[in-house]
Amino acid sequence: MTIKGLNGEANSAAAAHKPAHFKLENLIRPNILSLEPYRCARDDYQSGILLDANENSLGHSLPPKSVIPHNPGTSNGATPVQSNEADDPLSLNRYPDPGLFGIKESLAQLRGVPNDAFVFLGVGSDEVLDLVQRVCCRPGKDKILICPPTYGMYSVCAAVNDLEVVKVPLITEGGKFALDVEAVNKKLSEDPDIKITFICSPGNPTGTLIPPTDVKKVLDNPDYKGLVVVDEAYIDFAEEEKAMGKRAQDDVVSAVSLVHEYQNVMVTQTLSKAFGLAAIRLGIAFAQPALVQIMNNTKAPYNISSPTAHLASLALSPQGIAQMRENVQTLIRNRDQLMADLKTVPGTGAILGANEANFVLVQILDLQTRSKPDNDVAQMVYKRMAEEMGLVVRNRAKDLGCAGCLRVTVGTEAENKRCIELMKGLLDGSK
Repeated sequence: MTIKGLNGEANSAAAAHKPAHFKLENLIRPNILSLEPYRCARDDYQSGILLDANENSLGHSLPPKSVIPHNPGTSNGATPVQSNEADDPLSLNRYPDPGLFGIKESLAQLRGVPNDAFVFLGVGSDEVLDLVQRVCCRPGKDKILICPPTYGMYSVCAAVNDLEVVKVPLITEGGKFALDVEAVNKKLSEDPDIKITFICSPGNPTGTLIPPTDVKKVLDNPDYKGLVVVDEAYIDFAEEEKAMGKRAQDDVVSAVSLVHEYQNVMVTQTLSKAFGLAAIRLGIAFAQPALVQIMNNTKAPYNISSPTAHLASLALSPQGIAQMRENVQTLIRNRDQLMADLKTVPGTGAILGANEANFVLVQILDLQTRSKPDNDVAQMVYKRMAEEMGLVVRNRAKDLGCAGCLRVTVGTEAENKRCIELMKGLLDGSK
């Protein structure tokens, strides 16, 4: 198989050979495998007098003295392109340098993959989730598999790409939300049209980590010739529990570890959650270089903007990573206190899931007997808090295994206390 643009030297670090039954060229749509990728103007030259890309040579049109971040230089050490505007150190009138301030290298180092050829960047994880469906699945013919309750965008992307969605529910009894490995593998063995299996870990809205050992059992299924995509938007909350003594230091929580062994796995992450950069829309995928190159060949040119890359480079600096970890540990402590306080609210039931993300899934009980989850009461609490009291949570009561449940994102201490106060007032039966 020849993949256009694949860096042989970078690819030589790909030691993965498992599983023997998986061949990437058999999974990727033939038109994608053979396409000639668009070559951007900045792929060859990033500095000098640039008259090659039909950019606006007079500079941007932002008002004078608009605030733009400090000059980060360029990723390859070249002299930055000089702008006619003194207040434009990011050269906003120019298309982004493909080097993107070295953020791929920083991510490779942070997550422990050999080099930046293992890293793909997208406009949020949602672009990654959509793109992987486009490169692997034939519209109107192929299928994806999901494990509800789970993130809704897998199905949205499937609808856009005209793919059937096969559902194998998580084991929901007692709020466990575990992967039903046996049922997943049975379905994959029965249906060769399933080309991608999506596993959310920690899950949304479940907050429960799927152990990489369970993922391996799916990867090793000899009948399954497709790809497993593990969505790890919340993984840093589980990772930081090690530093806090909540997990054994040798506990492997991220499926990125499997990228070193397996060709048929892709792990998606984001800067939106733990890094607190939802507004910049930067999603990440870790996979073998061949698959990453195919994704790069297929994506839109310049999908990551210079401002996004610059802000990401600051977040991925040693100081930024230290700040992220400090913030995550604070949120974990706030989460523990929120869970303790929710248990004191009359009218709340069980807190479901393993609570390994930055939210809590709590049952709201009926007002009469306070003995069973009640979707109507959950809707009342959700709606009144949002519309009358200015505090918004998420109603997940209609999701499988989540009867009567509200999903509460962990806030600041003050925000969490306010949430508890409002829920007590609405559930005490007097209002």
